[in-house]
Amino acid sequence: MKFGGTSMAGTERIRRVAGIVKRQQEAGHEVAVVVSAMAGETDRLVNFCREANALYDRAEYDVVVAAGEQVTSGLLALHLQALGCKARSWLGWQLPVRTDDAHAAARIEDIESDALLASMAAGEIAVIPGFQGMDHDGRVTTLGRGGSDTSAVAVAAAVQADRCDIYTDVDGVYTTDPRIVAKARKLKYVTYEEMLELASVGSKVLQTRSVSLAMKEGVRVQVLSSFIDESAPPADSIPGTMIVSDEELEGTDMERQLITGIAADKNEAKVTLTRVADRPGAVAAIFGPLAEANINVDMIIQNIAKDKGETDVTFTCPQADLARTQALLEERKDKIGYYRMIADSKVAKVSVVGVGMRSHAGVASTMFKALADRGINIQAISTSEIKVSVLIDSDEVELAVRVLHTAYGLDAA
Repeated sequence: MKFGGTSMAGTERIRRVAGIVKRQQEAGHEVAVVVSAMAGETDRLVNFCREANALYDRAEYDVVVAAGEQVTSGLLALHLQALGCKARSWLGWQLPVRTDDAHAAARIEDIESDALLASMAAGEIAVIPGFQGMDHDGRVTTLGRGGSDTSAVAVAAAVQADRCDIYTDVDGVYTTDPRIVAKARKLKYVTYEEMLELASVGSKVLQTRSVSLAMKEGVRVQVLSSFIDESAPPADSIPGTMIVSDEELEGTDMERQLITGIAADKNEAKVTLTRVADRPGAVAAIFGPLAEANINVDMIIQNIAKDKGETDVTFTCPQADLARTQALLEERKDKIGYYRMIADSKVAKVSVVGVGMRSHAGVASTMFKALADRGINIQAISTSEIKVSVLIDSDEVELAVRVLHTAYGLDAA
């Protein structure tokens, strides 16, 4: 069971979570719980780091921001004990959750689960802080924003759990954000591939890496709401959204739609380098240093070379990494050989996702026409087998999502 920041925001909500956890144990399950920091707490801690040093040391940043989950894990264990449950917290270094040394974006390599399994078998509820681990030198690491989802799936895989329930502030995965489109519909099932694409392009329900890990390890994930009545039935019978393999859905009578969902991400920034030399190795000189700095680059556009043998290169990166990206590229300006760097943080990515795209033509053209009809300009495009994404002005995101939701026939009756 995993509970996010809104579920852990304050004493009353943590007490409610303890009640939900207790009911699962009373239903006969062995239970491990992964928790996030209280809502807003990680942002508060991150701001302390930025105030101390804008180009902070990521190892020390991890020490600071990992504290949020440590607090909630201890508090939930205390609340469970107050309800008469046997419970204890297991910090990242106590299991341990072993990771690589990419501070602030570490990847889990292994979880030693023997002691945890023994504790659970003895009837003890294990409470584990998400988002954190330990590198080979014994230093605290964190897994990147939203990393508690990844922690939960990794723990579920390590203990070979029957299911990993992710409790959030929504009661499942919807065709789009219900706060933007009132007619958005809850989906009963979503495949790993579809959820992976939705998560990667802005759906806030699950972190991308957690879905990727679930797909790799075959962990069945259920998305549920933690804001349920005290008398609600246990998660086994609550209709959340199950995220499963294609194989599990074969033979079901569920209606497969062309498009499963629409996601939007405002945390994007666009960078353009003008008059880059059109020669072998020029693009590698741009993106090599960014990769080494663990900065994820998404959409990449290279214009056709002009007569002078020069081209413009445009790409997107996370807004949080824009300053670091600019600093890296500025340092290497002479080596890369560009004329000017133009950055724009007022952009957003809107994506349509669905496995139905594999066997249907015209998905992209429907998107482009629907946006054009409403005067929404497309700045960049990227595609995959089951996804089409466009970059637009951030002020037009909500309009774009509503228009596309209707264009693909996703509105609830």
